[in-house]
Amino acid sequence: MPEPAAPDINLAAVEVVREVLSHQRRARDGGCTGRVCLRCVRHHLDTVHSAVRDGRRIEFVLPAFPTKSPNPAKVLGPLPDLAEELALRFLNELCERIGEVYAPGAAILICSDGRVFNDLLGVSDENVTAYAQALDAMITRIGADRLEQFSLDDVYTGAGHEDMRSMLSAGHAPTLEELREEVRAGGAPLAMYRGITRFMLEDLSGPAWTGTRSALQRRCRDLAYRVIQRSRAWGNLLDRLFPTAIRLSIHPQPCGTDKIGILLADTPDAWLTPWHSVAVEAGGRFTLMKRAEAEEAGAELVFAGGRPSHYVLHQATASHGGPWDRACA
Repeated sequence: MPEPAAPDINLAAVEVVREVLSHQRRARDGGCTGRVCLRCVRHHLDTVHSAVRDGRRIEFVLPAFPTKSPNPAKVLGPLPDLAEELALRFLNELCERIGEVYAPGAAILICSDGRVFNDLLGVSDENVTAYAQALDAMITRIGADRLEQFSLDDVYTGAGHEDMRSMLSAGHAPTLEELREEVRAGGAPLAMYRGITRFMLEDLSGPAWTGTRSALQRRCRDLAYRVIQRSRAWGNLLDRLFPTAIRLSIHPQPCGTDKIGILLADTPDAWLTPWHSVAVEAGGRFTLMKRAEAEEAGAELVFAGGRPSHYVLHQATASHGGPWDRACA
């Protein structure tokens, strides 16, 4: 195949970055401006340009799809459902749209981090395995051939799950004191810490917790640092394993950083993910909501293949001023 002219390479690289950034999950007051932030375009342009110049497939790495929240007030159960399916379809279609601009196309390696910190969430390794296997089956069923899974099991083949986590932390994690210093400095690390603390509090507030609210808050503040520590270790390992890939993130990111925060679904909460929520359909479109909020709004549960799949909200039953109205605001 003849090499494209330099102007075509430049144009294709810009269009690829713009396509990805049109779905950007931005940090609040993170510095981004415009529908597509031009500072972020410039920051990621060299990496994409290098792939296009060499005629390589553009590769993205996305740590995501770990395991379902253990809190039944947020999700339908331990296995992926329509919330995950919609996100997978979106990611695959994003790669297909990139392929329309740049023929070699793109692929996303979903680096499932469930095994990285499921013990901190109180989720069993068996549930992590079942979730990953069901996600693989879902990827095959919907024909998402631009997506592939990668996990800690692929790094430390044959090791026990606790040993996997220990080896990951020993080789790639910052110290807890280093993380505390970053959080004390404010900015994006503090926002990350607060967001994860909030999610930990929600996830662990289920029927299994029998202590006081204040005790749970203290526990979650401690666990949030350990989740960040493990996640950072996983990210450092992925950077080493996939040095030429573009790093995506399900968390909001500040302007012009090495990670691109990406929205997986329509949701009013920039932190809400398919594995912390349910899919709710109304008026021909879907949004993500916590299960309890969907039921409060009067949504009807839909089953698929004998399993709970998602909710449908008939507008006549929607409660004005309730969670659906907030989701659609």
